[in-house]
Amino acid sequence: MNRESSRSHLMLTLSVEGTDSVSGLTSCGTLTVCDLAGPKHISKTEAKGQSLVEAAAINRSLTSLRQVFTALKSNAPHVPFRNSKLTHLLQPYLSGDAQCCVFVNVSPDVNHVVDTLNTLQFGYNLRQIALGKITQHINPAKNTKADK
Repeated sequence: MNRESSRSHLMLTLSVEGTDSVSGLTSCGTLTVCDLAGPKHISKTEAKGQSLVEAAAINRSLTSLRQVFTALKSNAPHVPFRNSKLTHLLQPYLSGDAQCCVFVNVSPDVNHVVDTLNTLQFGYNLRQIALGKITQHINPAKNTKADK
């Protein structure tokens, strides 16, 4: 509802690799930060044209994300990661080999109480999901002095 706000999700991925100088072991990791746009209420924003198309795409991707979280929570045999670009991109991070930390933002404005309650319920539901045990990604030493 802010004319200056972006109407999109943002994903930033940082990959890091480090080598222990003593053992020669290499470990690697990835940090992905997602800033998701909130749901767009067409009736409140009065979006038209391209803005309406963008709002609909955001809402579809958030619905797909909710479906993925519901499937993960219930240990469903099929998780619909391919229902949106967002969920497809998040698949590696939600498939059990990652830690996931979610921050939800809410408004203190009484006019947004319904959205705030929905967001808090969404966050509460996410707390019920177990992604599985995390594995360390450590590779054996390459050409160390001990090998010679």
